[in-house]
Amino acid sequence: MKQFFIIVSLCFIGIHQAGAQSFDYSADRDPALRVCDELLHSGQRFEANSCYASLLTDSADALIRAEAAWQMGDLQAANAYFRTAVEIDPESPRARTRWARLFLMTHQNSDAIKLFQEALELNSEYLPAKLGLATVATGRFEDRANALVEAVLEADSLQLEAQLLRARMSLEDGSLEAANESLDEALRIAEIKNLPPLEVYALKASSDLLRGVTESEWTQRALDFNPQYGEIFAIPAHFYVITRRYREAIALLFDAVRIQPNLWSAHTELGINLLRQNRVDEAQHHLSLAYQGDPYSAQIVNTLRLIDSLENFQVLHRDLPPLDSDTLLDDRPGMILRLHNDEAPIIEAYVTKLVADSIQAFTKRYQFELREPVVAELYPDHDDFAVRTSGLPGIGLLGVAFGYLVAMDSPSGRGEGEFHWGTTLWHEMAHVFTLEATNHLVPRWFSEGVSVFEEWSTGPRPGRHIPMHVLDAMKEEKFLSILDIDRGFIRPEYQGQIMVSYMQAGLICQYIERDWGQQGLVDLLQLYRDGADTGEAIEEGLGVTPSQFDLGFNSFVESAFRPTLDVLDDWKEQTQLAHEAANEGDWNRVLALSSASIQLYPGYVEEGDVYILNAKAHEELGQAGAAIDRLEEYWRLGGYEPRVLHQLADWLYQSNRPDDAIAVLNDVIFSAPLDESLHTKLGDWLLESEKGELALREYSSLLAMKPHDEAAAHYRLATAYRQLENEEKTREHLLYALETAPHYREAQQLLLEILR
Repeated sequence: MKQFFIIVSLCFIGIHQAGAQSFDYSADRDPALRVCDELLHSGQRFEANSCYASLLTDSADALIRAEAAWQMGDLQAANAYFRTAVEIDPESPRARTRWARLFLMTHQNSDAIKLFQEALELNSEYLPAKLGLATVATGRFEDRANALVEAVLEADSLQLEAQLLRARMSLEDGSLEAANESLDEALRIAEIKNLPPLEVYALKASSDLLRGVTESEWTQRALDFNPQYGEIFAIPAHFYVITRRYREAIALLFDAVRIQPNLWSAHTELGINLLRQNRVDEAQHHLSLAYQGDPYSAQIVNTLRLIDSLENFQVLHRDLPPLDSDTLLDDRPGMILRLHNDEAPIIEAYVTKLVADSIQAFTKRYQFELREPVVAELYPDHDDFAVRTSGLPGIGLLGVAFGYLVAMDSPSGRGEGEFHWGTTLWHEMAHVFTLEATNHLVPRWFSEGVSVFEEWSTGPRPGRHIPMHVLDAMKEEKFLSILDIDRGFIRPEYQGQIMVSYMQAGLICQYIERDWGQQGLVDLLQLYRDGADTGEAIEEGLGVTPSQFDLGFNSFVESAFRPTLDVLDDWKEQTQLAHEAANEGDWNRVLALSSASIQLYPGYVEEGDVYILNAKAHEELGQAGAAIDRLEEYWRLGGYEPRVLHQLADWLYQSNRPDDAIAVLNDVIFSAPLDESLHTKLGDWLLESEKGELALREYSSLLAMKPHDEAAAHYRLATAYRQLENEEKTREHLLYALETAPHYREAQQLLLEILR
């Protein structure tokens, strides 16, 4: 007999009442359990519990007792009985599959997957195990879920769960007609097999919701069947969440927990979405309720810990400067910053200015006035930001917008130079406008496209920045049509497709702006606000059919990128050889190869570019002027490596170009602001240029970093205040400097001058 891995999980020990399982649609469910199931599905919970209790007492079948204990909420007992069932009948794929479902419900997907795979090793055609793997893949938005579901339906077209998974994926992809076809078939199967139709009703209501029908007949059908079926509201809420309509999702989730108070998953989603709306206390309340019923959820535990950690953050309310033109609102809402105590005094001024500048720009460009304050949260711990976003650590995002609330990594959330936090914040602020201007009806591709386009056009790192793997995808003609592009974000089919979709969406917006002007983007937003889908918006707003739009966009891409794509392989070869020559110290060869590489693709300053290498070769060969020129070119194209820009700024300053040197260091703030030398150097140069207010900002950030030479920081602040003719503050900081270093000669001399 083949040996299998048997899972024994310690997390079940001593814990009860995590909630009941989902429907079991499999044909081999024991008839005795089905009698109890029918009572449960119709809302007769007390009678159902009595039925399960009888089975738990009277049945000698360990598998039946496991299912009964599970439905009664005793997961410790259910786990033990499943283990016994597998030990008694190690050749049973059903025992392993149902045990795996228990692990799925307690958020232990990897253990569940192992059991599903073991079941398939016992019987490669056991459909419930295949459906279990498909359920995991669907929850992770993996494209392989489609193949798994289709394989099951090919083997048995009357598999209700497979039809439901197919319908759910179609709804998530926005394919409403395909979803309804699957749901009609699912309803027919449920009637034929006498299976509960509640999930069909919930997905039918979801389909109506996505069509704009908020009072669905299917909601009432479900409540007539089972008045306590909270999922009739929670499942449609899921589709509001994935389309970023968080306020509407919250309303449905409140209904879900009202009629089914022990629906812990709904309490969890409600808490997380309340947090997305900055309703922190309410969020904590519902997450605490969820934890009492579902202590296995890492999402719940992590989010509750995050809420507790918010006491380490400062909440700063800031007004917005007036717009240059008349506003639509008498009183402009301001901003609320949530910054970590250790970083707030250092970065607050820069965050405030960037948020204010973005609101100023986007209000004009998209003809929309914000109606609530923007909340901007910056997290120094990336996992805290990840939990803030999804409840789980480890996501690869840099920022996210939930409407009026933006959350992102702070400058210390990643290694120095790993990301340009200023561009990330600018990107997310653009989302605030596209979401709120359309009441969150904007499709994902257009909201992301506008944000990428604004990064390139108006953000603090100007220029079109496209990663190499996206250029490869472009060369392989992997761009999607305008009607299909959302699929690339939701259910990617190949590695890196999400980033490809981001870049394609940005290019689409650039194409629209080129041929229809900024007003073309504004018109599309207004049409989305009025409920148009993408096909309708393109035809009405731009006056072309989607297929004509695709032809025009493809021509735009061909014109803009064909010269680059044709030499891409040569560029890669020259670049690789240049790096190899640098490793060998052959700087003449480095110069020749890197110059050839730049000539082939002059706009590339992303990972692996050769501008820095080329400047280094010039420096090594004693060609200082050429080295400066090359680094300046790198900077103006959007290169932002902090170490390199510091070097460029020094060279520019030494070349008697202080204004350019200051401009370079001002850009370093958007990638690496937590560097004492940056604020010291920039403050000194600003003071020399008689820009006392800006020097004061830099010296204040320097002092907030608690530098080793605190006396010098106070002295620098005193000099800035003196230039601003503020004698009181000048004296104050000179005294602080002398308190720290009584023999600080420059401070003594300046204090004497003031006293005289």
